[in-house]
Amino acid sequence: MSGISFALILTGVLLNAAAQLLLKAGTNVVGHFEFHAENIIPIGLKLAFQPYIMGGMACYAISLVVWIMALSRVPVSIAYPMLSIGYVINAFIAWQWFGEALAAQKLLGIGFIVVGVFLVARS
Repeated sequence: MSGISFALILTGVLLNAAAQLLLKAGTNVVGHFEFHAENIIPIGLKLAFQPYIMGGMACYAISLVVWIMALSRVPVSIAYPMLSIGYVINAFIAWQWFGEALAAQKLLGIGFIVVGVFLVARS
């Protein structure tokens, strides 16, 4: 895999991970909600104009363009497993920022993901 291809994949993965984290931060600000006929517009507007959620959507949009560029250079059988790196990144950042648990079982799973991505990248 060329340096440009790897950079595109990594950029796409990082943008996708950032989008997830921003969406989570936005939902933390908005709080728990349920859509019902009477609140779909107020909740929808609250979500649509929440800055973290807008940032997450922007990251998704940019990541889509970057990902298409990556797929034009790298086989999908190599590129797609690289998205798993986003889970690893998000697990650690969610632990730091949101206080989410990182128990031994989750860390073991993350280890398997890292080994799997390494093996796929070397194929």
